[in-house]
Amino acid sequence: MTISPDAADTAQPSGPAPLAYPFEQPPGLAQCPMYAHLRATEPVARVLMPSGDQAFLLTRYEDVRTALSDPRFSRAATLEPGAPRLAAAPQNFKSLLNMDPPEHTRVRKLVSREFTARRVAALRPRIQEHTDALLEAMAKQEPPVDLVPALAFQLPVTVICELLGVPFEDRDEFAAWSRVFLATTAVSKEEMLAAQLALRTYLANLVAAKREQPGDDLLSALVSIHDEDGDRLQEEELIFLGISLLVAGHETTVNQIANSVVALLTHPEQLQQLRRQPELINAAVEELLRLHPPGNEALLRITLEDVELSGVTIPRGSAVLPSLSSANRDVRQYDHPDTVDFDRPSNPHFAFSHGTHYCIGSGLARAELQIAIGSLIARFPTLRLAVAEEELRRPEGMLVHGIASLPVTW
Repeated sequence: MTISPDAADTAQPSGPAPLAYPFEQPPGLAQCPMYAHLRATEPVARVLMPSGDQAFLLTRYEDVRTALSDPRFSRAATLEPGAPRLAAAPQNFKSLLNMDPPEHTRVRKLVSREFTARRVAALRPRIQEHTDALLEAMAKQEPPVDLVPALAFQLPVTVICELLGVPFEDRDEFAAWSRVFLATTAVSKEEMLAAQLALRTYLANLVAAKREQPGDDLLSALVSIHDEDGDRLQEEELIFLGISLLVAGHETTVNQIANSVVALLTHPEQLQQLRRQPELINAAVEELLRLHPPGNEALLRITLEDVELSGVTIPRGSAVLPSLSSANRDVRQYDHPDTVDFDRPSNPHFAFSHGTHYCIGSGLARAELQIAIGSLIARFPTLRLAVAEEELRRPEGMLVHGIASLPVTW
């Protein structure tokens, strides 16, 4: 179907003027107060995206869960001609991220066959080994040390390179493309399109190399699946699947390590609790994911029919932005939602999304976060920020967000 980019606007001409999105981000880890305001007063709010298109921003837990799991909210429809988009440059390629069932089910099943819990469990000793080496190198430096390049960046990049079979020496190149790939307003439309092309060319060449000389890695396994039965995994799907795994496989974890460390260093009581009870590391990681996820919103959806949420009718063909970070702080779902609490009895947060598009790499991300954070606070018992929290800045105009630079001392 062809979707009018201003369908939502024409459907509610007398509604309030749309809010400019994204909202201004406070320093440090503080959440923009606009989200709490909207949860209380306008949980389904019209916003104007950087592309100039309009969307409905969802801020309450139940509405977000509906949008992430209800088939009336489509990812595939975002590829239709004229569909609303978030950024100025469209990402018009078919990947696991913008498929709907049954196509999504087919491709995800193939990836899940290789991206198994057993493979992740087998990686844990290597993750620990890499973490220990990075922390040892950090300890030899004169503080303050920027934790982002020292640990938060190096660890996830090293792990995803090993998992996928990507040359580690290419890390700076593909990381730069990834940052542009995930931009909304930080770079120009031309830079976005150039990064998309560069990543596609890079992965296509890497797929060709794996075909000639396969290894014991995930990308080689996916190439083998394609070559055995191209009907199950087409060449373009394979290439863009590789892009999705490479980009998402390190960018989100880079940001989450930094976010989590800042949260701990600015909450000394919880940090001391975790030092006294290191067995709480899994619960601590989940709580920090809930409070400070690496992205505010889930990927854009398009409604396939009229949908009512919180008393608002969202017309067919409308763009919808489910806010993961806002839903994670909804008092209707969580007691004292703005408090760091490692003893929560239940924590069904949306940091890894929900439903069909629940993050396939969540197990790997959790393993990296548990090992990195647990090892860091054990190795540096006097670790603390080297600057005031207010001096910490997040990169603006990005789909994911962390801390650009994180000076620490001990």
